[in-house]
Amino acid sequence: MERDRVYRPILRPRRGELAALAHLSDDDACRVAPILELEPGDSALPLLRELRPRAAAIALDFGNLPEPRPLSFAEQLTNLGIAMVPVLRPHESRRQLVAHGLAARMHLRGAVLRFQPHADAGNPAEANAVVDRVLGATALDPDEIDLLIDLAETACAAHADAVVERARRVIRWAKSSPWRSVSVASGAMPPNLDDLPTDRPVPVGRLDARVWAQLREPDLEYADYGVTSPVRRHGVQHHRQLPTLRYTAEQEWWIYRWARRGGRSDDRCHDLCRTLVGSPQWPADGARFSWGDAEIARRARTARGGGSSASWIAWSTSHHISHVLRTLPGP
Repeated sequence: MERDRVYRPILRPRRGELAALAHLSDDDACRVAPILELEPGDSALPLLRELRPRAAAIALDFGNLPEPRPLSFAEQLTNLGIAMVPVLRPHESRRQLVAHGLAARMHLRGAVLRFQPHADAGNPAEANAVVDRVLGATALDPDEIDLLIDLAETACAAHADAVVERARRVIRWAKSSPWRSVSVASGAMPPNLDDLPTDRPVPVGRLDARVWAQLREPDLEYADYGVTSPVRRHGVQHHRQLPTLRYTAEQEWWIYRWARRGGRSDDRCHDLCRTLVGSPQWPADGARFSWGDAEIARRARTARGGGSSASWIAWSTSHHISHVLRTLPGP
Protein backbone atom coordinates (compact mmCIF):
# COMPACT_ATOMS: atom_id res chain seq x y z
CA MET A 1 0.00 0.00 0.00
CA GLU A 2 1.40 3.41 -0.96
CA ARG A 3 1.85 6.01 1.76
CA ASP A 4 0.50 9.52 1.79
CA ARG A 5 2.87 12.19 0.57
CA VAL A 6 4.94 13.93 3.19
CA TYR A 7 5.13 17.71 3.41
CA ARG A 8 8.52 19.19 4.39
CA PRO A 9 8.18 22.86 5.37
CA ILE A 10 11.50 24.70 5.84
CA LEU A 11 10.86 26.84 8.90
CA ARG A 12 12.69 29.07 11.33
CA PRO A 13 12.84 27.85 14.94
CA ARG A 14 10.81 30.80 16.22
CA ARG A 15 7.85 30.88 18.60
CA GLY A 16 5.30 31.40 15.83
CA GLU A 17 6.33 28.49 13.62
CA LEU A 18 6.86 26.13 16.57
CA ALA A 19 3.47 27.04 18.05
CA ALA A 20 1.84 26.04 14.76
CA LEU A 21 3.68 22.69 14.87
CA ALA A 22 2.66 22.19 18.50
CA HIS A 23 -1.03 22.37 17.51
CA LEU A 24 -0.98 19.92 14.60
CA SER A 25 -3.76 17.33 14.60
CA ASP A 26 -2.81 13.67 14.94
CA ASP A 27 -3.41 13.02 11.24
CA ASP A 28 -1.46 16.09 10.12
CA ALA A 29 1.46 15.38 12.46
CA CYS A 30 2.04 12.05 10.71
CA ARG A 31 2.43 13.78 7.31
CA VAL A 32 4.55 16.79 8.28
CA ALA A 33 8.35 16.47 8.44
CA PRO A 34 9.52 20.00 9.34
CA ILE A 35 13.03 21.25 8.67
CA LEU A 36 14.25 23.90 11.12
CA GLU A 37 17.02 26.25 9.97
CA LEU A 38 19.23 27.08 12.94
CA GLU A 39 20.98 30.46 13.09
CA PRO A 40 23.62 31.75 15.52
CA GLY A 41 21.92 32.97 18.67
CA ASP A 42 18.72 30.99 18.13
CA SER A 43 16.91 29.87 21.26
CA ALA A 44 15.75 26.72 19.49
CA LEU A 45 16.19 24.22 22.33
CA PRO A 46 14.33 26.26 24.99
CA LEU A 47 11.47 26.83 22.56
CA LEU A 48 11.36 23.16 21.55
CA ARG A 49 11.33 22.25 25.24
CA GLU A 50 8.48 24.70 25.91
CA LEU A 51 6.29 24.13 22.87
CA ARG A 52 6.91 20.44 22.03
CA PRO A 53 6.14 20.34 18.26
CA ARG A 54 3.93 17.47 17.19
CA ALA A 55 5.74 15.68 14.37
CA ALA A 56 7.16 12.21 13.92
CA ALA A 57 10.64 13.74 13.68
CA ILE A 58 12.27 17.17 13.40
CA ALA A 59 15.02 17.78 10.84
CA LEU A 60 17.62 20.30 12.00
CA ASP A 61 19.79 22.25 9.54
CA PHE A 62 23.07 23.27 11.21
CA GLY A 63 24.55 24.69 8.00
CA ASN A 64 24.64 28.30 9.23
CA LEU A 65 26.21 27.54 12.60
CA PRO A 66 29.99 28.00 13.02
CA GLU A 67 30.26 25.04 15.43
CA PRO A 68 27.31 22.67 14.99
CA ARG A 69 26.56 20.17 17.77
CA PRO A 70 24.28 17.58 16.17
CA LEU A 71 25.00 14.86 18.73
CA SER A 72 24.27 17.21 21.65
CA PHE A 73 21.02 18.34 20.01
CA ALA A 74 20.04 14.72 19.28
CA GLU A 75 20.56 13.72 22.91
CA GLN A 76 18.59 16.68 24.27
CA LEU A 77 15.72 16.13 21.84
CA THR A 78 15.65 12.45 22.83
CA ASN A 79 15.00 13.59 26.40
CA LEU A 80 12.02 15.58 25.07
CA GLY A 81 10.66 12.58 23.20
CA ILE A 82 11.50 14.14 19.81
CA ALA A 83 13.48 12.28 17.16
CA MET A 84 16.05 14.41 15.33
CA VAL A 85 16.94 14.02 11.67
CA PRO A 86 20.19 15.80 10.71
CA VAL A 87 20.22 17.88 7.53
CA LEU A 88 23.34 17.33 5.42
CA ARG A 89 24.74 20.33 3.54
CA PRO A 90 27.38 19.85 0.81
CA HIS A 91 29.42 22.83 2.04
CA GLU A 92 29.92 21.34 5.52
CA SER A 93 33.30 19.97 6.56
CA ARG A 94 34.04 16.26 6.73
CA ARG A 95 34.12 16.51 10.52
CA GLN A 96 30.63 17.99 10.55
CA LEU A 97 29.31 15.36 8.15
CA VAL A 98 30.77 12.56 10.26
CA ALA A 99 28.93 13.97 13.30
CA HIS A 100 25.69 14.13 11.29
CA GLY A 101 26.11 10.49 10.35
CA LEU A 102 26.47 9.52 14.02
CA ALA A 103 23.38 11.59 14.92
CA ALA A 104 21.40 9.92 12.14
CA ARG A 105 22.20 6.49 13.52
CA MET A 106 21.28 7.56 17.06
CA HIS A 107 17.57 7.78 16.18
CA LEU A 108 17.63 5.41 13.19
CA ARG A 109 15.71 8.06 11.22
CA GLY A 110 18.27 8.62 8.49
CA ALA A 111 19.03 12.12 7.24
CA VAL A 112 17.97 14.83 4.79
CA LEU A 113 20.39 15.96 2.08
CA ARG A 114 19.57 19.58 1.27
CA PHE A 115 20.94 20.10 -2.23
CA GLN A 116 20.84 23.56 -3.82
CA PRO A 117 21.71 23.07 -7.50
CA HIS A 118 22.42 26.77 -8.09
CA ALA A 119 25.09 26.73 -5.36
CA ASP A 120 26.29 23.15 -4.82
CA ALA A 121 26.91 21.72 -8.32
CA GLY A 122 26.70 22.97 -11.89
CA ASN A 123 26.36 19.62 -13.69
CA PRO A 124 25.70 15.91 -13.01
CA ALA A 125 29.40 15.07 -12.63
CA GLU A 126 29.84 17.72 -9.92
CA ALA A 127 26.60 16.57 -8.26
CA ASN A 128 27.84 12.97 -8.20
CA ALA A 129 31.09 14.11 -6.59
CA VAL A 130 29.12 16.01 -3.93
CA VAL A 131 27.01 12.95 -3.16
CA ASP A 132 30.06 10.63 -3.00
CA ARG A 133 31.72 12.98 -0.50
CA VAL A 134 28.59 13.25 1.68
CA LEU A 135 27.88 9.51 1.66
CA GLY A 136 31.51 8.67 2.37
CA ALA A 137 31.73 11.00 5.37
CA THR A 138 28.38 10.09 6.91
CA ALA A 139 28.61 6.34 6.16
CA LEU A 140 24.96 6.48 5.08
CA ASP A 141 23.39 4.88 2.02
CA PRO A 142 21.06 6.75 -0.38
CA ASP A 143 18.06 4.71 0.82
CA GLU A 144 18.60 6.20 4.30
CA ILE A 145 18.46 9.76 2.96
CA ASP A 146 15.61 12.03 1.89
CA LEU A 147 16.89 14.20 -0.97
CA LEU A 148 15.59 17.77 -0.78
CA ILE A 149 16.17 19.72 -4.00
CA ASP A 150 16.07 23.30 -2.74
CA LEU A 151 15.52 25.78 -5.56
CA ALA A 152 15.40 28.74 -3.14
CA GLU A 153 13.63 31.91 -4.30
CA THR A 154 11.08 31.92 -7.11
CA ALA A 155 10.92 35.65 -7.71
CA CYS A 156 8.53 36.08 -10.66
CA ALA A 157 6.53 34.13 -13.25
CA ALA A 158 9.37 34.23 -15.82
CA HIS A 159 11.84 33.04 -13.20
CA ALA A 160 9.42 30.26 -12.23
CA ASP A 161 9.59 28.83 -15.76
CA ALA A 162 13.38 28.72 -15.58
CA VAL A 163 13.20 27.11 -12.14
CA VAL A 164 10.92 24.37 -13.53
CA GLU A 165 13.44 23.50 -16.23
CA ARG A 166 16.31 23.44 -13.73
CA ALA A 167 14.26 21.23 -11.41
CA ARG A 168 13.51 18.76 -14.21
CA ARG A 169 17.21 18.37 -14.96
CA VAL A 170 18.04 17.79 -11.30
CA ILE A 171 15.19 15.28 -10.90
CA ARG A 172 16.48 13.30 -13.89
CA TRP A 173 19.88 13.18 -12.21
CA ALA A 174 18.33 12.21 -8.85
CA LYS A 175 16.66 9.14 -10.37
CA SER A 176 20.09 7.53 -10.78
CA SER A 177 20.25 6.86 -7.00
CA PRO A 178 17.80 4.97 -4.76
CA TRP A 179 16.95 7.88 -2.43
CA ARG A 180 14.43 7.18 0.31
CA SER A 181 12.39 10.09 -1.10
CA VAL A 182 12.85 13.12 -3.34
CA SER A 183 11.28 16.51 -2.55
CA VAL A 184 11.43 19.87 -4.33
CA ALA A 185 11.30 23.15 -2.40
CA SER A 186 11.15 26.78 -3.46
CA GLY A 187 9.77 29.98 -1.98
CA ALA A 188 7.90 32.94 -3.43
CA MET A 189 6.86 35.02 -0.43
CA PRO A 190 8.47 38.49 -0.68
CA PRO A 191 11.09 39.13 2.02
CA ASN A 192 9.51 42.49 2.83
CA LEU A 193 5.78 43.23 2.97
CA ASP A 194 6.15 46.83 4.16
CA ASP A 195 5.38 48.31 0.74
CA LEU A 196 2.06 46.50 0.33
CA PRO A 197 -1.19 48.45 0.80
CA THR A 198 -2.89 48.31 4.18
CA ASP A 199 -6.49 47.82 5.29
CA ARG A 200 -7.38 45.56 2.39
CA PRO A 201 -6.32 42.04 1.36
CA VAL A 202 -3.60 41.91 -1.31
CA PRO A 203 -2.86 38.74 -3.34
CA VAL A 204 0.71 37.47 -3.76
CA GLY A 205 1.17 34.60 -6.21
CA ARG A 206 2.24 31.22 -4.84
CA LEU A 207 4.75 30.65 -7.62
CA ASP A 208 6.54 28.00 -5.56
CA ALA A 209 3.40 25.84 -5.53
CA ARG A 210 3.01 26.42 -9.26
CA VAL A 211 6.58 25.19 -9.87
CA TRP A 212 5.91 21.94 -8.01
CA ALA A 213 2.58 21.37 -9.81
CA GLN A 214 4.18 21.86 -13.23
CA LEU A 215 6.78 19.17 -12.57
CA ARG A 216 4.07 16.45 -12.53
CA GLU A 217 6.35 13.78 -11.09
CA PRO A 218 4.34 10.86 -9.64
CA ASP A 219 6.43 10.24 -6.49
CA LEU A 220 7.76 13.75 -5.91
CA GLU A 221 7.14 15.13 -2.41
CA TYR A 222 6.39 18.75 -1.61
CA ALA A 223 8.45 21.24 0.37
CA ASP A 224 8.38 25.02 0.72
CA TYR A 225 9.29 27.85 3.08
CA GLY A 226 5.92 28.03 4.79
CA VAL A 227 4.58 31.59 4.78
CA THR A 228 8.02 33.23 4.89
CA SER A 229 10.62 34.08 2.28
CA PRO A 230 13.75 32.04 1.52
CA VAL A 231 15.59 35.39 1.51
CA ARG A 232 16.49 35.92 5.15
CA ARG A 233 16.42 39.47 6.50
CA HIS A 234 19.12 40.10 9.07
CA GLY A 235 19.42 42.88 11.57
CA VAL A 236 17.00 44.41 14.04
CA GLN A 237 13.57 45.60 12.91
CA HIS A 238 13.13 49.02 14.49
CA HIS A 239 9.49 49.65 13.61
CA ARG A 240 6.56 47.94 15.26
CA GLN A 241 4.98 45.39 12.95
CA LEU A 242 1.43 45.98 11.77
CA PRO A 243 -1.17 43.28 12.42
CA THR A 244 -0.50 40.94 9.49
CA LEU A 245 -1.86 37.58 8.32
CA ARG A 246 -0.48 35.62 5.37
CA TYR A 247 -3.47 33.52 4.37
CA THR A 248 -2.86 30.66 1.95
CA ALA A 249 -5.26 29.93 -0.91
CA GLU A 250 -4.90 27.71 -3.98
CA GLN A 251 -3.02 30.09 -6.28
CA GLU A 252 -1.91 32.88 -3.96
CA TRP A 253 -1.40 34.11 -0.44
CA TRP A 254 -3.76 36.85 0.68
CA ILE A 255 -1.83 39.39 2.72
CA TYR A 256 -3.93 41.18 5.34
CA ARG A 257 -2.03 44.16 6.81
CA TRP A 258 -4.07 46.49 8.95
CA ALA A 259 -2.73 49.94 9.84
CA ARG A 260 -2.83 50.93 13.51
CA ARG A 261 -4.64 54.19 12.91
CA GLY A 262 -8.17 54.35 14.23
CA GLY A 263 -7.71 52.09 17.24
CA ARG A 264 -5.51 50.01 19.47
CA SER A 265 -3.63 46.98 18.13
CA ASP A 266 -6.28 44.59 19.49
CA ASP A 267 -9.06 46.56 17.77
CA ARG A 268 -7.23 46.54 14.44
CA CYS A 269 -6.52 42.79 14.67
CA HIS A 270 -10.21 42.26 15.52
CA ASP A 271 -11.23 44.19 12.39
CA LEU A 272 -8.66 42.31 10.27
CA CYS A 273 -9.94 38.92 11.44
CA ARG A 274 -13.59 39.93 10.94
CA THR A 275 -12.75 40.94 7.37
CA LEU A 276 -10.96 37.63 6.71
CA VAL A 277 -13.75 35.52 8.19
CA GLY A 278 -16.23 37.26 5.90
CA SER A 279 -14.05 36.94 2.78
CA PRO A 280 -14.20 34.41 -0.10
CA GLN A 281 -10.88 33.00 1.16
CA TRP A 282 -12.41 31.76 4.41
CA PRO A 283 -12.78 27.94 4.15
CA ALA A 284 -16.14 26.22 4.13
CA ASP A 285 -15.42 24.44 7.41
CA GLY A 286 -14.25 27.72 8.93
CA ALA A 287 -12.68 27.47 12.38
CA ARG A 288 -12.40 23.68 12.07
CA PHE A 289 -9.94 23.98 9.15
CA SER A 290 -6.92 24.33 11.47
CA TRP A 291 -5.90 25.52 14.91
CA GLY A 292 -4.84 28.82 13.33
CA ASP A 293 -8.27 29.33 11.76
CA ALA A 294 -9.90 28.69 15.14
CA GLU A 295 -7.70 31.41 16.63
CA ILE A 296 -8.58 33.81 13.81
CA ALA A 297 -12.30 33.09 14.27
CA ARG A 298 -11.98 33.75 18.00
CA ARG A 299 -10.34 37.15 17.36
CA ALA A 300 -13.10 37.96 14.89
CA ARG A 301 -15.62 37.60 17.73
CA THR A 302 -13.83 39.75 20.30
CA ALA A 303 -11.34 42.62 20.26
CA ARG A 304 -9.55 41.30 23.33
CA GLY A 305 -6.23 39.49 22.84
CA GLY A 306 -5.18 40.66 19.39
CA GLY A 307 -1.95 38.70 19.58
CA SER A 308 1.58 39.61 18.51
CA SER A 309 3.77 39.15 15.44
CA ALA A 310 4.56 35.62 16.70
CA SER A 311 0.82 34.89 17.02
CA TRP A 312 0.10 36.11 13.50
CA ILE A 313 2.88 33.93 12.04
CA ALA A 314 1.62 30.98 14.11
CA TRP A 315 -1.98 31.30 12.83
CA SER A 316 -0.80 31.84 9.25
CA THR A 317 1.58 28.86 9.38
CA SER A 318 -1.06 26.61 10.92
CA HIS A 319 -3.54 27.42 8.16
CA HIS A 320 -0.84 27.04 5.51
CA ILE A 321 0.15 23.56 6.68
CA SER A 322 -3.46 22.38 6.72
CA HIS A 323 -4.05 23.86 3.26
CA VAL A 324 -0.97 22.18 1.78
CA LEU A 325 -1.86 18.78 3.25
CA ARG A 326 -5.41 19.00 1.90
CA THR A 327 -4.24 19.88 -1.60
CA LEU A 328 -1.42 17.35 -1.94
CA PRO A 329 -2.48 14.41 -4.11
CA GLY A 330 -3.01 11.11 -2.36
CA PRO A 331 -1.10 7.89 -2.98
